Amino acid sequence: MYMLKKLFCLVITAVLCTAAFAQSPKFKVLALYTTTVESDHVDFAKDAIQYFTRLAAKRGFAFDTTTNWKNVNDDNLKNYQLIIWLDDFPQNEVQRAAFVKYMEHGGGWLGFHVAGYNDKDTKWPWFLSFLGSGVFYNNSWPPLPAKLIVDDRKHAVTQDIPASFISPINEWYGWRPSPRLNKDVKVLVTLDPKNYPLGKKDILRSGDIPVVWTNTKYNMLYINMGHGDQIFTSDTQNKLFENAVMWLGRKK
Repeated sequence: MYMLKKLFCLVITAVLCTAAFAQSPKFKVLALYTTTVESDHVDFAKDAIQYFTRLAAKRGFAFDTTTNWKNVNDDNLKNYQLIIWLDDFPQNEVQRAAFVKYMEHGGGWLGFHVAGYNDKDTKWPWFLSFLGSGVFYNNSWPPLPAKLIVDDRKHAVTQDIPASFISPINEWYGWRPSPRLNKDVKVLVTLDPKNYPLGKKDILRSGDIPVVWTNTKYNMLYINMGHGDQIFTSDTQNKLFENAVMWLGRKK
């Protein structure tokens, strides 16, 4: 009887340990956003939070959100394998320094749309290099759908994504120089030149315009999509977002 009780206890312990292990998140993600920026960017952030909350439950990672950019600090960032900038970016040197340290020590970053914006007033040369040296040059307006070309279908981010697809309504950014010219940048998705001229008020007429890329020196990915409330209406594009998070979150 004693041996049976002992065996029963061992089995129960094993089951409980297995359940606890199964419930442990694969990795932890922190999404940062702001509610006082352009309304279309706020709409995107709200939709993104809903999407990633569902995705976290489906794929087994932890997903936290905050509007407090003071959380971009050493003590907090060390708890996360991936941080996402949905509609804003650090605004002071303390936050910038914490982000640099986080990325230089192997942290993961996913930036959407305006998260990559930089111009002559940004005055953050490290981030410019991090993004691939491309400075915001022009944009399309009003927001319109566009055909995108997948440059590398074998990459983890673009697996199961067709060679081309129509991306929902978005504002498209042009960069100068093109990030593709940076030897450390791998472009994964590009705006199809057949879209030109793209826009009505502000028009993209020509040029190489990558829309998804990674700087291979870091665990990072920039995605140009992120303007308005239509971004998550494409199953194909949503799959790309899912691939992106799983690649960055698990990457060492």
